[in-house]
Amino acid sequence: MSASTNRILPGLLVLVVFGAGARILGDISGLNPLVLAIVLGVALATTIGVPAWAESGVNRYKLLLETGIVLLGASLAIDQLVSTGPTVALLAVGVIVFGVAIVEVLGRLLGADADTRPLLAAGGSVCGVSAVLAVGQAIESDESAITYAAATVLLFDAITIVVFPIVGAVLGVPDRLFGVWAGLSLFSTGPAAAVGFSMSDTAGQWATVTKLIRNSFIGVLAVAYAIRYTTDTNRTDVTRIWSRFPKFLVGFVLVAILANTGLLSESALASVSTTSDWLFTLAFVGLGIELNPRAFRSAGIRPIVVIFLQFAIVSSLAYIAVMTIL
Repeated sequence: MSASTNRILPGLLVLVVFGAGARILGDISGLNPLVLAIVLGVALATTIGVPAWAESGVNRYKLLLETGIVLLGASLAIDQLVSTGPTVALLAVGVIVFGVAIVEVLGRLLGADADTRPLLAAGGSVCGVSAVLAVGQAIESDESAITYAAATVLLFDAITIVVFPIVGAVLGVPDRLFGVWAGLSLFSTGPAAAVGFSMSDTAGQWATVTKLIRNSFIGVLAVAYAIRYTTDTNRTDVTRIWSRFPKFLVGFVLVAILANTGLLSESALASVSTTSDWLFTLAFVGLGIELNPRAFRSAGIRPIVVIFLQFAIVSSLAYIAVMTIL
C-alpha cells in the first residue's frame, strides 16, 4: 500500500462512518440521509474538528461528489432532457448574464472592492468557489480577494441548504420544477444537489442537471473576464482556466448516453444508482465539514449584502420563469 493511500484512507473512513450513520438515522427517523450527512459533517467540524491525520482523506469528498454526479447520468432520461433541456439552458444563460450584471452594478453602488466584484459575480452566477478560483486565476486576483469571495459564497451555500427546501415546501413547488429552480438559483453544485435530493430523487436529478448546465459556462466567463481585465493576451492562461473547468460534466453526459442506449441491464443500472447514492452521502458529510460556520468569519458585510441582493433577485425571477415557462 502506497504512502499516499495511507494518508487518504483514514479520512475516507471518517466519511464512511459518518455517512453510514446518516443512512442509519435516515432509516430510523424517515429524514433524508443526505441532509443528515450534512448535519453530521457540520457537527463534526464545529465540535471536535477534523483531526490532522484525516484531513487528506476528508478533502477527497469533492472527488466523491463529482464521481456521484457522473454516475447520476445513468438515471437521466435523455428524451425528457431533450424536450425541456433547451429551455432550461436558455434560463441558465439568462441567470448567468443577469447575475453577473447585478453583482457588477450593485457592487459599484455599494462600494465593494473592484478586485472582489468579478469573483463574487462568478461565484454567484456560475458555480460557486470553483468559479471564484477560475476567474481569480484568469485575472490574477490576489489571494486575499479570492479568500474573501470564497468565504462569502460558502456562507450562502450554508444558508441556502437550510432555507431553500423550506421555501420550496411552503410554496408547494412540484418536484421537477423545484429541481430546475434550485439548479438555477444556488451557487455551488453540492448545495444544489443536496437541496434537490432533500425534496425527492426527481428534484435532485433536475437540480443537478440544471446546475451542470450553468457550470459548463465557467470557462466562457473566465475568458471573458480575462479579456476585460487585461490587454496583454499572454496573461490569459487557458491551461489554468481549463484546470478549473468541471470536467466531470463530460463523464456525466457519456454515462447518460450509455444508459439510454439500453446496453446496461436493469440490475446494472440499479447497482450504479446505489453506488451514486452512497457517493453522495459520503460527499455530503465532507460538504458539511466545509460549511463549518467558523470558516465564514473573513466575509465582510459589503460582499454579503451584494450577494444577498443578487441571490434574492435572481432566484425570484428564476422562480417566476420556471413556473411560467416550464
